[in-house]
Amino acid sequence: MRISIGNDHAGVELKETIKTHLEKNGHTVFNHGTDGRDSVDYPDFIHPVAEEVAQHQSNLGIIICGSGNGAAMTANKHQNIRTALCWTEEISKLSRLHNDANIISIPARFVSTAEAIQMVDVFLSTPFEGGRHQNRVNKIPCV
Repeated sequence: MRISIGNDHAGVELKETIKTHLEKNGHTVFNHGTDGRDSVDYPDFIHPVAEEVAQHQSNLGIIICGSGNGAAMTANKHQNIRTALCWTEEISKLSRLHNDANIISIPARFVSTAEAIQMVDVFLSTPFEGGRHQNRVNKIPCV
């Protein structure tokens, strides 16, 4: 699977751990995140992830910032992007199962590394259920 990942300064360590985990499991990871701890503007690192997912250059995306909120808000400005802010494995699963989320936003300051890895694994392995949820997903875009 091709996965785009992006992060700000709050998510550097978590990004590296997730990236290594994904590559060990055979995924191709496109890193758009900062690798430094100096304060940066998260949109600069989130927009490229959303663009790659929207253009089907990547299957799914992972974005990381301190709270996960700014990153999610940024990514969700793109057409055909459904970013879910997740802080538990169950929410990660439901975001795919019911909402067909294509980007997961992780709050680096509020989850452990183990929790983040579990959420990512569940996010990548859970298919969209469709059915009654498809009509709801179809109503998400404003255009």
